[in-house]
Amino acid sequence: MRRGKVDVSGQNSVLVSNARGRSPFVIVCDHASNRIPAKYGDLGLTATERLSHIAWDPGALAVSRALSDSLDAPLVQSTVSRIVIDCNRELDAPDLIWTLSESTRIAANENLDAAERQYRIDHFHRPYHASIETLLEARRHAGQETVLVCLHSFTPVYHGVARPWPIGLIHGVDTGYTKALFDALKADDPTLNVGWNEPYAALNGVTLTLEKHGDGRGLEATMIEIRHDEILEPTGVTLWADRLARCLQTARVARKRAMAV
Repeated sequence: MRRGKVDVSGQNSVLVSNARGRSPFVIVCDHASNRIPAKYGDLGLTATERLSHIAWDPGALAVSRALSDSLDAPLVQSTVSRIVIDCNRELDAPDLIWTLSESTRIAANENLDAAERQYRIDHFHRPYHASIETLLEARRHAGQETVLVCLHSFTPVYHGVARPWPIGLIHGVDTGYTKALFDALKADDPTLNVGWNEPYAALNGVTLTLEKHGDGRGLEATMIEIRHDEILEPTGVTLWADRLARCLQTARVARKRAMAV
């Protein structure tokens, strides 16, 4: 599989891989990277903090790449840490630029002036979403079917509370494809604890990419959250990528049958 990557922003803030993939699926990974551009130093965070979930979604990019390869699907990934700017937040969201993530203070992000805030929007947030739109518009023009898959990971414990689901599914305005994927995962492994709108829901403000590029275009779309202790090693990445590849396809077929009735 060709994994050619194109920096479409000119700012190294987004990478598009396999843009001409023939799959009906398009994979997007909002929190793929913990990279902090050199101009920001370490944002006052320790190496351990910069490797933790506050900076990115560990394992999400590995699963996204494996899915891209197995499905021949395009992949769009942000290459900038969410503690610089969160590409899965509205521009007016209070957590667009984090100052506190769980219990970690990000003092360097406090009291940003309007110019710096706008710089991050213009150089990191907008290019990412513009890249997704460019890809989706090219597919629409070519008459390609598209199912948008937004892939994330989540922490096993949040504010001291354990999260029991190894995977959670989140839908946007249209629940159809996400429900079909839920059913496919349960059919694939009836013992699997699949969270529905867990560990987040749209009301938490975490569905910008899903709703902007999925619902906004009238596409079948879903948001997948995998608990990151499941995907920190190659074996887990392969297990989940294989399972999702099967179940994404099963859900697509089920939706086509349902809509044909």
